[in-house]
Amino acid sequence: MARAVVMGRTDNVATVLADVALGQEVEVVDETGRSRGGVQAIDDIPFGHKIALRHVDEDRQVVKYGHTIGTATAVIRVGQHVDTHNLGSVRGRVERASQR
Repeated sequence: MARAVVMGRTDNVATVLADVALGQEVEVVDETGRSRGGVQAIDDIPFGHKIALRHVDEDRQVVKYGHTIGTATAVIRVGQHVDTHNLGSVRGRVERASQR
């Protein structure tokens, strides 16, 4: 079984610790290694990328490490690969705005 790590209680994504194949069950663990349950991958997900732990509606925040890392640009389903194809970075927009 593949594993993913989640760091914050409010996180709606976790980071996979190995390549994950479509349909594979992923055990989610916290930073202490304690199991937080599992989720079935609905996409192939490369090592180091994010898997959705909860449904995220379009234009809603994606949270990792207890902080907003971006906004969903489309509906994100549980078990889906979360990356630039469905996540808009808030950080880049904030940095560009502050440079004006």
